[in-house]
Amino acid sequence: MKLLYRPFGIVLGIAAGFLSRSIFNWVWSKLDDEEPPGATVEETSWPKVVAAAALQGAVFQAVRAAVNRSGAAGFRYLTGVWPGEKRPDRA
Repeated sequence: MKLLYRPFGIVLGIAAGFLSRSIFNWVWSKLDDEEPPGATVEETSWPKVVAAAALQGAVFQAVRAAVNRSGAAGFRYLTGVWPGEKRPDRA
C-alpha cells in the first residue's frame, strides 16, 4: 500500500516546489523592493545574497514539510494506511 503513495508524493513534491517559490517571492517582496539576488550577481552585497538563500531554504523546507505531512494525512484518510514510519528511530 505504501508503494501507491509514491506517485502521490511525487506530485505533492512538485506542488510544494511551486508553492514555496510563490511564498518566498511574497515574503521577499515584503523585505526588499528589488528581486531576490542570485549568488552570481556581481552588484549585490554578501549579506543580501546569504539572507536571500537562507530565507529561500527555510521557506522551501517548511512548505515541503507541511505539504508532505498533509499528503500523508490525506493518504491515511483515504486508505487507512500511514505511508511513512510510525515513530522516529531512536539512534
